[in-house]
Amino acid sequence: MDNLKPRRPDVAEVELVGGIESRQLGVKSYDDRWPSMYLDHQRRIGDALSATAIEIEHIGSTSVPGLAAKPIIDIVVTVHDITAEEDYLDVLLAAGYELRVREPGHRMVRTPVRDVHVHILERGDPAVDDYLLLRDHLRTDADDRALYEGAKRVLLTQSWDDMNAYAEAKSEVISAIKARARGTRG
Repeated sequence: MDNLKPRRPDVAEVELVGGIESRQLGVKSYDDRWPSMYLDHQRRIGDALSATAIEIEHIGSTSVPGLAAKPIIDIVVTVHDITAEEDYLDVLLAAGYELRVREPGHRMVRTPVRDVHVHILERGDPAVDDYLLLRDHLRTDADDRALYEGAKRVLLTQSWDDMNAYAEAKSEVISAIKARARGTRG
């Protein structure tokens, strides 16, 4: 099944286009407009990638009704071959997204106003299942939803020179929630 293997080696290092960014973001109460914002971008991405077999999912806190979140819509798109950027990256850039991250197994584009992040992963990447596991669990478990929201609120009282450091600071609570979700799922 050679067609499942990348056609070329993937990038070896993390490239943050524009460098490290400091952003002041707060947690906002759940906004009923977030699902329609996602659907607008789902169509935009689907139209841009119509020649490529893809899957598109709303992930992250804005995908969980009732969960307060940073007002950034996170989307995951799966592609057949992450190294074949010519199959997806140019058309996403032409659709108005900007490249932000290029790293092994992951690309991320976003809107110029930075309110939508599109994570591109290869089909079968375990990270996709992790995103969906967390999302689906938080949609059904009020206690873990409250725990996660509380952790985010505490972390966002701090100043973050790098939003990647903020994301890393949430990893312990996310890991604990995903462990419970796996236990619930069986």
